[in-house]
Amino acid sequence: MTQLILFNLFNGLIVGAFYALMALGLSLIMNLTGVINFAHGGFLALGGYLAYTLIPYVGFWGALLVAPVLTAFLGLIVERFLIRRLYGHDPLYSLLLTFGLAFIIEDGTRYIWGAQAVPYEVPAALTTPLSSDYFFLTGYRLFMVALAAISVIALFVILKWTRLGMRIRAGTLDLETVSVLGVNTAILRNLNFGLGIYLAGLAGVLAAGQLGVEPTIGSSLIMPSFVSIIVGGLGSLPGTLLGGLTIGVASSLTSVFFPSATEAVMYVIMALVLLVRPRGLFGQEGRF
Repeated sequence: MTQLILFNLFNGLIVGAFYALMALGLSLIMNLTGVINFAHGGFLALGGYLAYTLIPYVGFWGALLVAPVLTAFLGLIVERFLIRRLYGHDPLYSLLLTFGLAFIIEDGTRYIWGAQAVPYEVPAALTTPLSSDYFFLTGYRLFMVALAAISVIALFVILKWTRLGMRIRAGTLDLETVSVLGVNTAILRNLNFGLGIYLAGLAGVLAAGQLGVEPTIGSSLIMPSFVSIIVGGLGSLPGTLLGGLTIGVASSLTSVFFPSATEAVMYVIMALVLLVRPRGLFGQEGRF
């Protein structure tokens, strides 16, 4: 039983890392632009498929570096020619746009790469268990957790210590004042959107090696990511990170004792958090 619990706990950390990367990207975009990006899961799938396509040419490590960047570039284009036109309008319009875009991306990946899951090649050295007793501790799983942690730390460093990050944080609080001070808010929003999509692409590449790549891989992760944001608190990136990890671990551990409640538990957690603290664990009151 102990080994089973440890197995599910570690799986929960991995799934929680996917949720956290997705949710952090969603939260970044939502905080600055007010856009609820339902297409975020589609960009995750694109990241996985782009890596799958690039592996024969640049190898696993090259695909890991290049695919999220290409995904972010596509995000920059989408923001520039589609999302930007809806700023200042009813948020319902951007929600409907991204909701439709999610279906377009899903059908597009299905048309290009097929409806069935495609195998994603991970180096054999990373798939070997590190312990005979704890067979689930493979190099790739540890690598995923480590890379997700490094990515989160890098994001917070960017937001805390770089000029772009400081402008994003200031724009989150008062975009109009930032504009008056001479910052090009159109470019700021564009780069912020691209950064959020980069995190989705990175999550897609990592998830591809663990779950495989299929057109619906993003749609299965998008709702838990939204729940992570709500649990952690709107406007709080540390809260979003904690929410993602909490949802992932709770769902995985629940599968040991109550398998039928594996998916429901995250909504139970969300309901309990909102009852006790309506703005989420670390949310800012009145932020949205």
